[in-house]
Amino acid sequence: MDHQTNEELVISSDKSRLDLDLIHTFLASAYWSKGIPREVVERAIQGSLCFGVYKAGAQVGFARVITDQATFAYLADVFIVEAEQRKGYGKALVAHITETLGRLRLRRTLLATRDAHGLYRQFAFTPLATPDTMMEINIKDIYQR
Repeated sequence: MDHQTNEELVISSDKSRLDLDLIHTFLASAYWSKGIPREVVERAIQGSLCFGVYKAGAQVGFARVITDQATFAYLADVFIVEAEQRKGYGKALVAHITETLGRLRLRRTLLATRDAHGLYRQFAFTPLATPDTMMEINIKDIYQR
């Protein structure tokens, strides 16, 4: 489904529109997924609810949500290409995603970020209320091995 945010920006969940080269190139250099193989990106997209951001028909951003669409979601791989940052596109993307997830009435939505806390706070994301209840398996630098 396409969502027109203004005259120039469209957010779409149509996976057939995604520019896999752009997504892989960005993610392979991002701090959270450095060196990620293209086949892993493709598998991740297949198993996720995806959102592409398009300006004049060209993809300029992406995000995906891993969810059971009933109780839980994890927002991941959110980005706007560098040349289009600081124009409100990331904010429009996260607004659209949180609106979409809000309709699902999920109990919990998580994300991890090193540097975008201010963006996500605008959409009701907060630090974990009880971080001691959360656990993880975190294999650092898995894509460099």
